[in-house]
Amino acid sequence: MEDLESKEVKEFVEAQSAVADAVLSTCDHRGRLRGQLTALLDHPRYRAPFKRRGSYFYFHNPGLLPHAALHVQHGLDGEPGVLLDPNAFSDDATVSLSMIGVSDDGEHLAYGTSGSGSDWVTVRVMRVRDKHRLPDCLSWVKFSRIAWTCDGKGFFYSRFPAPKGDDGVQNSGIRTDINLNHEVYYHLLGTDQSDDVLCWNDPEHPKHIYTPEVTEDGKYVLLSVSEASEPVNKLYYCDLSALPHGLEGIKGTRDMLPFVKLVDEFEAYYGVIANDDAQFTILTNKDAPRYKLSRVGIDNPQSWVDVIPEDDKAVLESACAVHGNKLLVNYLSDVKYVLQVRSLITGELLHDIPIDIGSVNGITGRRVDSEVFIEFAGFLTPGIIYRCDLSAETPEMNIYREISVPGFDRTGFEAKQVFYQSKDGTKVPMFIVSKKGIDLDGSHPTLLYGYGGFGMSMTPQFSAARVVLMRNLGLVTCIANIRGGGEYGEGWHRAGSLANKQNCFDDFIAAGEFLVSAGYTSPSRLCIEGGSNGGLLVAGCVNQRPGLFGCALAHVGVMDMLRFHKFTIGRAWTCDFGCSENEEEFHWLIKYSPLHNVRRPWEKCAGGGGDHRQYPPIMLLTADHDDRVVPSHTLKFLATMQHVLCTSLQEHGSPQTNPIVARIARKSGHGCGRSTQKIIDEAADRYAFAAKMMGLSWID
Repeated sequence: MEDLESKEVKEFVEAQSAVADAVLSTCDHRGRLRGQLTALLDHPRYRAPFKRRGSYFYFHNPGLLPHAALHVQHGLDGEPGVLLDPNAFSDDATVSLSMIGVSDDGEHLAYGTSGSGSDWVTVRVMRVRDKHRLPDCLSWVKFSRIAWTCDGKGFFYSRFPAPKGDDGVQNSGIRTDINLNHEVYYHLLGTDQSDDVLCWNDPEHPKHIYTPEVTEDGKYVLLSVSEASEPVNKLYYCDLSALPHGLEGIKGTRDMLPFVKLVDEFEAYYGVIANDDAQFTILTNKDAPRYKLSRVGIDNPQSWVDVIPEDDKAVLESACAVHGNKLLVNYLSDVKYVLQVRSLITGELLHDIPIDIGSVNGITGRRVDSEVFIEFAGFLTPGIIYRCDLSAETPEMNIYREISVPGFDRTGFEAKQVFYQSKDGTKVPMFIVSKKGIDLDGSHPTLLYGYGGFGMSMTPQFSAARVVLMRNLGLVTCIANIRGGGEYGEGWHRAGSLANKQNCFDDFIAAGEFLVSAGYTSPSRLCIEGGSNGGLLVAGCVNQRPGLFGCALAHVGVMDMLRFHKFTIGRAWTCDFGCSENEEEFHWLIKYSPLHNVRRPWEKCAGGGGDHRQYPPIMLLTADHDDRVVPSHTLKFLATMQHVLCTSLQEHGSPQTNPIVARIARKSGHGCGRSTQKIIDEAADRYAFAAKMMGLSWID
């Protein structure tokens, strides 16, 4: 199942797709769901603008276009126009815009495109004033950032060496080889990629990932060095102003940039927020699991001073240096955001900025500008972009744009936060969103979503699909903020990783038990859902407690915990999971690996205690171009379930009559870059399946 190009795997995929299509054809609400999702998504959507010189750049989708286009307007009151339209990249909308970088002078746009949802990116360059496309084309870019030098002559980026038998990036999404030997290059505009300056590589550490960034003053290029998908990195810098002949002077030599290693241990996270010449202000979790802001002079790298100490309870999520010496800081307190304006120099609180319960999804601003834009959304708030002028004596949040969804009336719904106890007594927060005034009589179909990994926080977001489910199928929708996430800082993350990974499953199972005991639902009407690490969560929970759930939806899940590190970037996840090549960690993994823990629930030896007859209905979702969590995870898990639960019992008949199917998307990847139509079709399919399995009626 790991050779995705083999005849046997292709035949298996075709057969399983036919089974899924047959099951979906019986799901009565599929067409209605597609229609309602289409209607609710047919509204203008905007992202927060960012400013370069006097021009503002932002993404906008007027409704149902496959992808949002990049717009530009000259001046806040200028006439906006489309600068780059990803909808013209391909006829079938499978090529998307995956990354952008605008030069400081606003003259050039470097942009990356990705085919079929792959992580591989091709970077090209456009002149902003006349939309002229330069011949520059950079291949084999992955896990990169576009970091322009302040003179606008070129930019830094990261890439992997071209694979053997390079046949172009177009088909690279089906490659599952492990990604090694990341490198950083500088590209000078108007030159061929073969002439790019190699700025950094480290053959002795082939697993390192490098992210370049240029400071706002243009003096330094920073290099964040990571080894895994955790908030831990080394931090290097290079003084560009000290290069005797500039970056062009290195061209043609074998010398790399003379980076200085400010932090050369994988001990904590270090992210530079601002610099005043050689004084760097850094967001870090060094001895501060809820993060703090510190300052260090690179001429005295042993002396660190706290500017904003770690808070006793809230997590310092981000800090943005704006309007000279001000900071816009963003805290997360009990999974609710708190915004403040503070002094960059002293850390002193200058202003509290009131916001509703929801998520701050982006802050754009620079020290050279007095204005910032803040992107906000909540469970019942589709989206607001605020503009805040920090030069005012008392800064105010003024609505710059507000997203309105025709047909959605927020007054008919309510969102609340509850806290429940997990198996070990830990208090875990959960958001519950539903129609107003429901009776807690155990009758409501309920959708429980979770993730629980890599320090990622699940905060309130608007979802058109969630509205349709609540309004037209009567679902209660829930998000459990289980351990492994970042909702309470690194301590919360570590409590759900490595040897503690079972806490994630215990927390999620306890969330389901709470929803049943509190009268929201019953096991037969409880559907669980998660993607990627959340797909692992869902699969692990149905293995451990199959009788607690009425349906399960597992997207692009990590299912083989013994071999995940052997494919593409999977080796970066050992920070959260461990690695089977280490004996102690093997014993952690084998206990919960979905692939290796499929049991017959009707047998007494099963984890469910023999009191359940079968697994709930399950839909596994993957995509043929997913080169992050490769499709073989899902395919192997599906084949194992079929063998254990059905195939080996054909003579006597299997108690497993609930369907277990796989929806395998074509020309799609891990989730990024999907067109609007693909998003609608997938949501309609998985929720129609859940509705059918739980016997739900349509509500007009």
